[in-house]
Amino acid sequence: MEKPCTLLIHHEKGEPPNVGQLKESLESGADQDKVSALKKTILLLLSGENLPGILMTVIRFVMPTKDHTLKKLVLLFWEVAEKTGPDGKLLHEMILVCNFLRMDLNHPNEYIRGMTLRFLCKMKEVEILEPLVPSIRTNLEHRHAYVRRNAALAMLCVFKNFEHLLPDAPQIIFNFLAAEADTSCKRNAFLMLVTCSQEKAVEYLSGVLDQVASFADIIQLLVVDLIRKVSKTQSSERSKYFRCIFTLLGSSSPSVQFQSAGTLVSLLSAPTAVRAATSTYISLLCNQSDNNVKMIVLDRLLEIKQKHPKVLQELLMDVLRALASPNMDIRRKTLDIALDLVNPKNIDEVISVLKKEINKTQSKEIEKGGEYRQMLIQAIHTCAVKFPDVASSVVDVLMDFLGDTNVASAVDVITFVREVVETYDNLRESILKKLLICLGQIRASKVFRSSLWIIGEYSNSEENIDAAITKIKELLGEPPFIDLSPIQGEAEKQEKTTKAAVLTPNSGAGGGSRLLLPDGTYASQSAFSENTDQSPITTTNGQSLRALLLSGDFFLGSSIASTLTKLVLKLQQRNVDQKVKNSVSTEVLYLLVSMLSLGKSGLLPNPIDTDSYERIVLCVKVLTKPKGVTAEVFTKLCKKSFAHMLRENQKTKEIKVEKPKEVDVQADDLIKIRQLRGKRAVAQSDLEDEVDNELSSATGIEKEADLSTKLSRIIQLTGFSDPIYAEAFVNVHQYDIVLDVTVINQTNDTLQNVSLELATLGDLKLCERPQNYTIGPRDKRQIKANIKVSSTETGIIFGNIVYDVAGSSSSDKNCVILNDIHIDIMDYIAPAHCSEAAFRTMWQEFEWENKVAVNTTILDVNQFLKHILQCTNMASLTPKSALEGDCGFLSANLYAKSIFGEDALANISIEKQADGKIAGFIRIRSKTQGIALSLGDKITLKQKGS
Repeated sequence: MEKPCTLLIHHEKGEPPNVGQLKESLESGADQDKVSALKKTILLLLSGENLPGILMTVIRFVMPTKDHTLKKLVLLFWEVAEKTGPDGKLLHEMILVCNFLRMDLNHPNEYIRGMTLRFLCKMKEVEILEPLVPSIRTNLEHRHAYVRRNAALAMLCVFKNFEHLLPDAPQIIFNFLAAEADTSCKRNAFLMLVTCSQEKAVEYLSGVLDQVASFADIIQLLVVDLIRKVSKTQSSERSKYFRCIFTLLGSSSPSVQFQSAGTLVSLLSAPTAVRAATSTYISLLCNQSDNNVKMIVLDRLLEIKQKHPKVLQELLMDVLRALASPNMDIRRKTLDIALDLVNPKNIDEVISVLKKEINKTQSKEIEKGGEYRQMLIQAIHTCAVKFPDVASSVVDVLMDFLGDTNVASAVDVITFVREVVETYDNLRESILKKLLICLGQIRASKVFRSSLWIIGEYSNSEENIDAAITKIKELLGEPPFIDLSPIQGEAEKQEKTTKAAVLTPNSGAGGGSRLLLPDGTYASQSAFSENTDQSPITTTNGQSLRALLLSGDFFLGSSIASTLTKLVLKLQQRNVDQKVKNSVSTEVLYLLVSMLSLGKSGLLPNPIDTDSYERIVLCVKVLTKPKGVTAEVFTKLCKKSFAHMLRENQKTKEIKVEKPKEVDVQADDLIKIRQLRGKRAVAQSDLEDEVDNELSSATGIEKEADLSTKLSRIIQLTGFSDPIYAEAFVNVHQYDIVLDVTVINQTNDTLQNVSLELATLGDLKLCERPQNYTIGPRDKRQIKANIKVSSTETGIIFGNIVYDVAGSSSSDKNCVILNDIHIDIMDYIAPAHCSEAAFRTMWQEFEWENKVAVNTTILDVNQFLKHILQCTNMASLTPKSALEGDCGFLSANLYAKSIFGEDALANISIEKQADGKIAGFIRIRSKTQGIALSLGDKITLKQKGS
C-alpha cells in the first residue's frame, strides 16, 4: 500500500458512491442508519475513494453521539481518513477532532476512555497528540484497570514515536509499576520499560527478582525477553539472572517454559544448563496435545542435538516417549532424532522400546499401524547395522511380520533378514528354520522372491536342503498346475457337434442357439456349455505360493525355479544315494515343466513373459547337465555378488557419515575489532566486505563464486542501435527473482515517463510495477523488478520499454520491444539422495513421465553420465562400483529436489553401438508436469556436449 494503515478490510466495489446520500444518512438518520452509513464510508475510504465534505459531516453530526457503537466507528473513521492537506500540514478541522478526543479521555464511562486511549496508540500526528498528553497521564490514576492499562500503552506509543512529548515517561511508568496491583496493567507498564527504557526495566526487575516465580505468565514472558536482551548486551550481568531463568523453567505456563529453555540454551553452553533446558523441551513434547507445538519442540531438540549431542544422548529414552503421539510426522521426526543419538550404552534400551512399539501396532485401534510398523522396522534395521550385536535379539521378532498385510513392512523385514543372514554365520541356521516356518504366512510376491533366494543360497546342509525342497513342494502343491484332459475332451465334443451341425443345418432351432467357437466353427449352446463347470486350472486352498503362480506371476515362478535348481545342485554335491538325487531332480524338473505348460496354456490372464520363460528353460538345462560354469553361477557366484554388494553399500554409508564440524576460527587467531582500528587502517573496501559478509550470513545468500558467473547472468534486452539500450542482471534467490535492469539513453534528447513494462509466462508473478523515470541525454538508470516464483518450471519474462521524448509535438508513445528472458530451471534444483526403496516407490507413484531419446556426440557412456549430471544438477544414486568397467552399457538412477520440495527422478539407460555412437533413452518422472517437461527440454538442449 502507498500509505501506512492500521486498519485493513476487504471490500469489493459495487456501484459508485453517492456522497449526498451518505451525508443525508449521517445528518438526519437514526443511530442505526448512522452506523450503516459510517461503515460504508469507512469501506469506501479504505478502497481509495475521495469523499469531499464528509469530514465536517462526521464532526458535526456523529462525534457528539453518546452511542458506544458509533463512538467506536468514529475512531475507526479517523484511523483511515486523511488528516493532512496536500501541503502535508494538519487540516483545520482536526482542531475540533482534538477537542472531542480530549472530552472522551475525560468521559465518565471507562469503556469510552479506554477505547480512545487505544486509538491514540495508532496516531502518528504530533499536533493531535500534544494537547492530549496531560489527559493521558491523568488516566494512569483512573480507578478502573481497563483505563489504566490502555493509558500505559498510549504512553508507550507516544514516547516511542515522539519522545519530546513525554520525556519523563519511563520514570512515571516506573513509579506507576511499583504501586500497581493489576496484572494486565503491570504487564503493559513493564512492556513500556522493556521497549523504551531498558535501564529502568532492569532496575525494576532487580528489585523483584525473587518474586518472579509468582508473577503471571504474561509478565514472566517479558522478564525472559528482558533477560535475553540484557545478557547479550551486558555479559557481566548474566550470572545474576540465571537463577531466575532456572526458576522459570518450572513455570505452570508452557509458553514461559518454552521461552525460558530457548533463552537458557542461547546464553549458556554448560552441560547442566543444556540438560535442564532439554528436559523442559521433552516435558513439553510429551505433555502438550497440540501437534504444532510438538513439531516446534522437536525442531529445538534437533538444534540441541547438533550442538550438544552428548547431553541429549543421556535423555534419549525420554525423547522416545513422544512415540505415543498418533501423528506420523511427529513419530518420524522423533525416530530421526533418536537414531542419531543411539550409542553402545543405550542401544539395548532403544531396541526394547522399538520392540514394544512394534507389538502395539498389531492392535486394530492403532491408526496407520502398517505405516508406523514399517517405520519402526526401518529404525531397527538402522540400529542393527550400526550395532551388529543386537541383530540376534530382533531378527526373530521381525520375522513374525513377514506375512504383514502392509507389503512395504514385510519387504523391509525380509531385506533386513537377508543382510543379517549373510553377515552373521552363527544366526543362519536359526533364521533358515524360522523362515521355513513363516513361509506359508507370506502373501506378497516380492517377499516370497527374497525369501526363496535366502533359502536357495544358504541352505547348505543335507537336512536344510531336504526341508527347503519339501516346504516349497508343499506350498506349490502337486503338479501339473493345469489339467489338459478336460480341454482334450471338450475338443472332441466340439468336433462331433460340428459334424452334426453340418448334417442337420436347422437343428439349432430346436437344440438351442448357435455360438461361434474359438477355432471359428459353430456349436449349439447346450453342447458348448456342457462342461463349463470344469476348470482346467487346479488350485488348492491354503497354498499362497500356488495361488500367486496361478494368477500369472511368472517372475515369482522363475524365482521358484532358480531356488529349486540351486537346492538340487547342492544336493548333487552331497554324499547322498544316487537314487535319491535322481528322484529329487526328476520331481523338480516335473515342477519346472509344469510351470512352462501353465505359462503357454493361454488360460491365464497374463501369459508367461519371455524373460521368465528363458530363465525357467535355463534351469531345466542346468538340471539335465548339472556341471560346468552355469552350475557354478547358481551355487557360488550369486552369493558372492551379494556379499560384494553389501560391502560396497557399507563403504557408501561410511562415506556419507557426517564429518566433524570444522572450526572456522582458531583459538590463536587475531581478533579484529573494527572500532579500535585507526581511520587510516580502515579502508572503505574493508568496511564494505565486512558488511557484505554479515549480510550473507544473516540472509543465507552466498556470494557468487567469481566474475564469470555474474557475467553469465547478464542478458541483453535491446539492440545497440535502439534509442534505449537495456540489459538485465538476473539475480535468483530462493523464492523470488530480482531483475536489475540497466537502461541507457543513447539519444541526445531527454526521455520522459520511461516505463519498464513486464509480463510473465509460467508460474511467475510480477510483484510490483516499476515506477516511471526521466532519463537525460546519454544518461542511464538502474530499474529493479521483483518476480515471485511458485514452482519449479521454466518461466519466460517478456515486455517492452515505453517512453516519451521531451519537447516532441507527437502524443504517441515510443516503444522498444525487449528480448525474452528465460528463467533456468537449474536455479531451483539441487542434487539430493534417497534410498533405493524410496526411489522405486516414487517412480511407481509419479504420473508424469518425459522420455528423451539420446542424441549426443559423446562416445563414452560414463562421460555422458557425468555430462548429464553436470547440466541437470542431479545426483547419481547408483554406486560408483556398479558403474565401473567398460562393458558398453550403462544404467543409472538420478535424483534431485527443488527448493519447493518437488522430487525429480531420472533413469538413464544407454549402450554403445557397433559404430561407436551412444544410443538409449533418458526417462524423467515427477509429480508435476512442469518439472518433467523443463528437465526434458534442458537435457535435449545440453545432451550433445562439447
